[in-house]
Amino acid sequence: MTLAKGLFTGPDDQPRCAWCQQDSDYRAYHDHEWGRPVVDDTRLFEKICLEGFQAGLSWLTILRKRENFRAAFDRFDVDAISRYQSADIERLLQDSGIIRHRGKIEATINNAARAIEMKREFGTLAAYFWQFEPTPQERPRKITFANVGKLATTPSSVRLSTELRKRGWKFVGPTTAYAFMQAMGLVNDHLENCWVREQALRERAALQVPVVQTGKGSRFRAD
Repeated sequence: MTLAKGLFTGPDDQPRCAWCQQDSDYRAYHDHEWGRPVVDDTRLFEKICLEGFQAGLSWLTILRKRENFRAAFDRFDVDAISRYQSADIERLLQDSGIIRHRGKIEATINNAARAIEMKREFGTLAAYFWQFEPTPQERPRKITFANVGKLATTPSSVRLSTELRKRGWKFVGPTTAYAFMQAMGLVNDHLENCWVREQALRERAALQVPVVQTGKGSRFRAD
């Protein structure tokens, strides 16, 4: 079978997005996580923080250190991280298992406090982030390498980045926001004929997306 540009056949003969071709860790991440919709607040917070740490690096570098990040940052518990003091920053700067970048470490602590504020306002982080899921009209009719293979930002990711920065979040530029949206399933950028694409679409169709009902906390959106 001749595969479209941007796809490759894995060891199991299944067609996949070519960006995961180089490494088995990448393939596992592609197959089981990337693009599958997430509404768990801890996972959402973890991912947007790790996308910030990725800036200037490859995701594979971060992926291979992810368990180290989880151990270093209290499993991305926003309440715990928001209480970090200067001693915690120095501890993290000495931790060779993570990316020892002071600005990114301090941004994670700052973002934990901002996440707590957001949860008070919206009920859940999911209720906030899923507001930025683009409408079908904003997306290409077919997800091909020509359409999305080189995208770094979209209008939706620019909106998300802008709103987060207004709220005081750091290291959340439009490229970081788009990578977050791709990973957490707010967009499904698995290419046409990638074997994961249809699974991710089914998971999205079955998903109950939390939204905010003013004065009554979170409820679910009727899609």
